[in-house]
Amino acid sequence: MNKEEITAKINLFLVDEFEVDADDIEPEANLKDTLGLDSLDYVDLVVSVESNFGVKLVEVDFVGIASFQSFYDLIENKLKSKSIS
Repeated sequence: MNKEEITAKINLFLVDEFEVDADDIEPEANLKDTLGLDSLDYVDLVVSVESNFGVKLVEVDFVGIASFQSFYDLIENKLKSKSIS
């Protein structure tokens, strides 16, 4: 799965799961503010990532994740790590 496919798949489930307008999802936009995430929403986000990509996220993974781009990069790196293992 390439970077564009990862980004498109993430955006699709974010629009569906978090009912955010696709036009509001910009690479440099703030993930938490745009999605209106609270602590329970992060759990939903983790579950969505696991079901869509088969990778697990833990709390420490979100340290430094502010923008959509950093979130895309996190998922891409997790997928690369998974394919190496």
